[in-house]
Amino acid sequence: EAKEFEEHSTDAKTNLAALAKAIPAIENGMGSALLQTNGIVSALEAVMNKASMLSYTDKNTVESFLQAGDSASYAPQSGEIVGILKQMEDTMAADLKSATDKENESIADFNELVAAQNKAVQAATDSIEEKTEQSGQLAVAIVQLKNDKSDTEKQLEADSGYSLQLEKDCKDKVRDYAETKKTRAEEVLAIADTIKILNDDDALELF
Repeated sequence: EAKEFEEHSTDAKTNLAALAKAIPAIENGMGSALLQTNGIVSALEAVMNKASMLSYTDKNTVESFLQAGDSASYAPQSGEIVGILKQMEDTMAADLKSATDKENESIADFNELVAAQNKAVQAATDSIEEKTEQSGQLAVAIVQLKNDKSDTEKQLEADSGYSLQLEKDCKDKVRDYAETKKTRAEEVLAIADTIKILNDDDALELF
């Protein structure tokens, strides 16, 4: 579209420049022969080939004027020719302005779209960076948790070993206590027997 506008704009500006040069010349009474020497006729003919806005009659009138040379019979038509050319000039200028406004609007829309896309890309980039950072933090947290788990397992293993040892020690203490208690009971029984014997009448007679 930009290329088409550039071509249209270039053609329109060329045509308007030709009309801007030809109209004052014709208004000043310059005939087509003199216009030919100044290169105006060839420029106007190029304009006429693209003048789709003209009616067949107006186009034919202008072409007849350009081909008439300095014939006096065409002198009275110069005012009509100028009017047709001015109409062409106004139409072409309006068309160029409309095309230019449309192109500027398209450019503005395009720039707005690009800005929106850039904003979306930036937002996506920021989101990716944020998620990447979060992912990194999560990875660190996972490593830390694994280390904590390993430490906990080691501590649990150590505690389990201590618990087993404590349980064994308790059993040993209970066994030792039972043996000590049994021994004491046997000793008490032996002492009681001894006292009984000593208190027996037969024993007293020995003394």
